[in-house]
Amino acid sequence: MKIRLARLSDAAALAEIYAYYVENFSYSFEYEAPGAADFARRIESTLSFFPFFVCEGAVGAEDMEGAEGATGGNGGESVIDGYAYAHFYHERKAYQWVCETSVYTRNGRRQRGVGTALYKALLPALASQGFTKALAVLGCPNEGSEIFHQKMGFTQLAEFKNMGYKFAEWHDVKYYEYQLNPVRERMAEPISYATTQER
Repeated sequence: MKIRLARLSDAAALAEIYAYYVENFSYSFEYEAPGAADFARRIESTLSFFPFFVCEGAVGAEDMEGAEGATGGNGGESVIDGYAYAHFYHERKAYQWVCETSVYTRNGRRQRGVGTALYKALLPALASQGFTKALAVLGCPNEGSEIFHQKMGFTQLAEFKNMGYKFAEWHDVKYYEYQLNPVRERMAEPISYATTQER
């Protein structure tokens, strides 16, 4: 299992992972899954300030068929098993110390430590940037993600009823929070992830 920064060339693989959730669940409130070109733009936009991590895992030949993003050969194959990134919670300036996280695991690769490995890279990176709080905004029902975030140290902050309509049903949204840094007076503004890597 390898955690690295996303590349634009990963777009097709990441779009494939995300499409499964858009098309089958209310976890995401998007109705239509973005294609590779759109996802490439999302990666580029995110990396302009935030980390965008992917998890590569080794696979056997039986796992390769139809898997976007597979590389290697002769026993050295790898495939992207998941990804995690963050963005600003709100565009208004006073919110700048709060970010929102997202994590998605390839269908069939859950319960293998992929999400945990991604968050163990993402959360410290966000803390190093100077953010005080990370929010996970969950479209519900999403028991698996709630349990996962609780195990990672997130606590439920709020629940909003009937916030999104998808698959002919109304869905609630739950906010989970994770404290990255203590709040204090006269805090420095967050810096880009790239800047933290130059130190």
